[in-house]
Amino acid sequence: MKKILLIPIFFLIFLLFFFNISSNDLKEIKTRGVLLVGTTGDYHPMTYYDKNTNSYIGFDIDLSKDLAKSLGVTVKFVPTTWSTLMEDTLNKKFDIAISGITITDERKKQALMSKKYLSNGKTILCRKADINKYTNLDSINNANVRVIENPGGLNEKFVRENLPKANLIIHDVNFEIPNMIANGKADVMITEIIEAKYYSNINKNLAAPLANAPFTNGGIGMMMPKENKQLLRYANKFIEQETNNERIKELKSKYILVNN
Repeated sequence: MKKILLIPIFFLIFLLFFFNISSNDLKEIKTRGVLLVGTTGDYHPMTYYDKNTNSYIGFDIDLSKDLAKSLGVTVKFVPTTWSTLMEDTLNKKFDIAISGITITDERKKQALMSKKYLSNGKTILCRKADINKYTNLDSINNANVRVIENPGGLNEKFVRENLPKANLIIHDVNFEIPNMIANGKADVMITEIIEAKYYSNINKNLAAPLANAPFTNGGIGMMMPKENKQLLRYANKFIEQETNNERIKELKSKYILVNN
């Protein structure tokens, strides 16, 4: 009889130990009093680092502050890049990455991804004078078309996979790319609907002619190390609350839905 009871008891101890270990991420954040948020700071209107004010601004910046406030802690933004985003996440350089991050199966294999809080998809940004020239991928997949991207992100990957004939230019500073297109130094940027609409709204020489017919459809979510399971559950509930209380809608009106 004693032998029969040994297995359930040890199994129960294992479960208690396992879930205690896996749930320490939220306790650690609250004890620390600071939520560490990884963000690239180069993706209007989601996250942008303003050197003049030494501060971050954008949709995801406000959302991060909301998340930290709901946890009863302050927020500290940790710089990262698209090239090192996954590596920094897995190395626990921060608790969570909030930076206009597209949810993909590849990312979900390596890290945890929350449910989406915004819909998005790949489209183009080009000069307004060229809106009739670039009507689909075939019209861009040409050696005479200069497609410009920042390194290491999904946009560069999309171009290499879908536009092999295009003249690909890699430029390190993402937020400089739209002006380069407007000034004739490149022709097309493959980017997300949100970014394309933002720049076409603030620069009369730019356009996002295919924004309503994107090449892909997806969602934006938060990314974190696989150990942060409790934070993932909390983030998903937080996203539900921010959606239900129309905070997401408020932030969209503030940062995204300008002249659209």
